[in-house]
Amino acid sequence: MGVSRRERRELLELYGDLRVADVRDGLDTLMQHDRCSMAVSIRPVFRTRAFGIARTARYLPWEGTPPRLSPAAYWKWVGKYYATVCPYPWMDGIEEGDFCVIDQSGVDAGLMGSNNTMGGIRSGARGYVTNGGVRDTDELIIQKVPFWSAFVSQKMVQCRLKFDSMQVPVTVGGVRVCPGDMVVADGDGVIVVPRKLARAVAKHAHAEHRRDKAGRLKLYGELGLPPDETVGERERRKG
Repeated sequence: MGVSRRERRELLELYGDLRVADVRDGLDTLMQHDRCSMAVSIRPVFRTRAFGIARTARYLPWEGTPPRLSPAAYWKWVGKYYATVCPYPWMDGIEEGDFCVIDQSGVDAGLMGSNNTMGGIRSGARGYVTNGGVRDTDELIIQKVPFWSAFVSQKMVQCRLKFDSMQVPVTVGGVRVCPGDMVVADGDGVIVVPRKLARAVAKHAHAEHRRDKAGRLKLYGELGLPPDETVGERERRKG
């Protein structure tokens, strides 16, 4: 079942200012201590924060022997490989607010890089996470594309990956992710909230976030630090 536009707007608003730590506390409050946090090996390419609604894709290891071709013939073959063996059909349906969750079976290859990630951002993607590699990371940092991965890879996909399916349950970082789940990611890693728990988790996460901001705001005052948005300065300006 897809996420309606109304539910999409509601969920994105609920998770708009929650940190991974807040979401973790919200899940713990509902006795979900051993679920939902991706492995610590899934790390951001650079320190940033993103959140969105899971859009999933699965790729499997390619089986075969690389062809022996001339350079010109090889690059022609590569074009066919991308079109028939390792396409990106899931990118065609990206909606505003999606968080792209890619199971690439741990293969050392950069399925995503500086070009196609920007294409997804243009379509509305909020961020990406994969249990494989990502490449062109210097450009990703400059372009400020939010990306979490198991490692950095120099390698293209040909002779390494093949497309399997999209918008199906996948497992990334040890967490089962279904289309429509909420994904929150920052410097603390990546956490996934099952869709059926999203509202309840957000309620408890916001309560903890408010307590944290109040406590830190008091300390800011005692230390003579000017308030910033992490302790609610943005909200006070709006009021």
